[in-house]
Amino acid sequence: MSSSRLVTIDCDYLGPDIAAAYLRVEGDEAAFVETNTTHAVPRLLAALDREGIAREAVRWVIVTHVHLDHAGGASALLAALPNATVLAHPRAARHLVDPSKLVKSAEAVYGAARFAELYGTILPIDAARVRSLEDRETAPLGGATLTFVHTRGHANHHFVVLDPARETVFTGDTFGLVYPRLQRGRRLAFPSTSPTDFDAETAHASIEVVRTSGARRVALTHFGEIEDLDVVAAQLHRWIDLSASLVDAAVSLAPTEAEAMIRGALDKEMERAAEEAGLSLDAEDRAHLELDLALNAQGLAYVASKRRG
Repeated sequence: MSSSRLVTIDCDYLGPDIAAAYLRVEGDEAAFVETNTTHAVPRLLAALDREGIAREAVRWVIVTHVHLDHAGGASALLAALPNATVLAHPRAARHLVDPSKLVKSAEAVYGAARFAELYGTILPIDAARVRSLEDRETAPLGGATLTFVHTRGHANHHFVVLDPARETVFTGDTFGLVYPRLQRGRRLAFPSTSPTDFDAETAHASIEVVRTSGARRVALTHFGEIEDLDVVAAQLHRWIDLSASLVDAAVSLAPTEAEAMIRGALDKEMERAAEEAGLSLDAEDRAHLELDLALNAQGLAYVASKRRG
């Protein structure tokens, strides 16, 4: 196997080019970064086969946080990798060992049938195969060293993974969403502010952790590798400032009014951002954005409701 490479795997979550997992190979060892859902596991294992990598060579399964489009496939993937250990944020690790709360809350939102369609079966992982990583802790991979930096703002149990050997940062949801279908003009990036942990101050700081990391590129879960870190960071900072102002404005409104106001403002800002990028959003683009904009509005409305008391 002895080589250094990074393979992007399209998990086909809700469609192509929406959610990625990564296969990182260094020397005689390999790691997955993100797992997507149980339904994506055959795609991840197929990537091993294509690259000629034995399942026994996978040392780590890394999840940036436990939202189910990032970590929902961890238990099923681990079952196929006899020597692998999951690396997770300390606040995330306990949910991998006992996913019952995650499953229960998601089933309450989607219903059991839709949950199964989206995520499949999520089983507990043996605690002996889960390792919690503190801020700035490292893990070896072949001859490389990965560094894990805690990054709040999107989720309190989130980290990014610095990979100096490849001048890359695996960013999870910390460095926003850059969907390929929306890059028909200039760059168009926006953040995820989905429930329930959005915090503007720490989101700004986490964006800067990535931007100033010294990496040449980022590997985004949503979606793919990009190199224009300064451009993306500037767009994300603008969106975060707007999001914070919308939370402030929503505190004085009734909950239903707050979410509607926020959603309208996010739609308007997306149209502005698209125009600035030289992109005319069509019906398919708007359908592609619908879930993210709805979740972003819900997340900001939730923060406003907590502040409202």
